Amino acid sequence: MHSTLPSTLPSTPKKRQILLTNDDGIRSPGLWAAAEALSALGYVTVAAPREQSSGTGRSLPISSDGVIEKEILTIHGQEWPVYAVGGTPAQAVLHGILEIMPVKPDLVVSGINYGENLATGITVSGTVGAAMEAASHFIPALAVSLETEKEHHLSYSQDVDFSAAAHFTAKVAGLLLERGLPPGADLLKLDVPSDATVSTPLAWTRLSRQRYFHPTRPERDDWSQRGHVGYEVRFDLSGEPRDTDAYAVIGKRQVSLTPLSLDFTARTSQEELQKFLG
Repeated sequence: MHSTLPSTLPSTPKKRQILLTNDDGIRSPGLWAAAEALSALGYVTVAAPREQSSGTGRSLPISSDGVIEKEILTIHGQEWPVYAVGGTPAQAVLHGILEIMPVKPDLVVSGINYGENLATGITVSGTVGAAMEAASHFIPALAVSLETEKEHHLSYSQDVDFSAAAHFTAKVAGLLLERGLPPGADLLKLDVPSDATVSTPLAWTRLSRQRYFHPTRPERDDWSQRGHVGYEVRFDLSGEPRDTDAYAVIGKRQVSLTPLSLDFTARTSQEELQKFLG
C-alpha cells in the first residue's frame, strides 16, 4: 500500500500583525511592557508619538509635522525597530496603517498608559483616541490604562509596576485575535488597578456617567501670563452603579473591561424624539 500526499498541504498560519502605540511617547516604560507581552502573540510594530501627547483624544491637528524617525531601541537586552511619529496617538495609528506596516494590522493596541481612563472623560484620552482611530478603520482595537498616582501621569517613572497590566493586555489581545470583538463593540477599554496581580478578577463594565477628572483653575495673577487648566481626581462611590468601570477599579479593585462603540447616537426612542418636536 502506497501513501499519498493530500492534494493541498496545510498552510502555515501567518504571524499576526499587531500595531502598538500610546500617548505617553515612544520611550514610555508602559509602551515597552506592552510590547514585550504582545510579542508572544505576533509581530509587534511600534509607532508612537515622538513627544508626550496625553490629553489629545482622537485629534488630527494640521500643525503636526508627520516626520517619522526609525530607531533601534534595546529593551531588556532585545533590539526593537520603532517608529517615532511627529503627531498625536491617532496620527501615529494612521501613519502606522498607511505608511509603516506592510499589511493592515490584525489588531491595534494603545498603552499601557500612566493613569486610569475612566468614566465620561475618555474622549479626552490620547490612549482611547488612538484605539478609536483604529476602530474607525474596522480594525479591532484595545486601549489599556494602569491606575497610578497623579504625580506619575506625565512621567516615565520606573517606580510603576506594569507587570499585571501587561499580563491583562496580552490576555485580552489574545482573545481579540482569536475571537474578534464582542457583537456591537468597536473597541475595548481595559483599566487595571494599581495593586492588581495576575489573579485579580476581570469584569465586564460600562462607562460611569460621573466625571472622574475635574478641571482646576489656572494659577496666575492675570490673563497675560501663561496658564494651564489643571485637574484633580474626585469620584463619589455612594450611589454609583456597581457595574461601571470606575466602580470596578476604585470600589472593587477589579480589572475593568469596557466595550465601546463609535456610534455616539443617544439611545432615545423615535417616539420620544417625535414628542420633543411636538
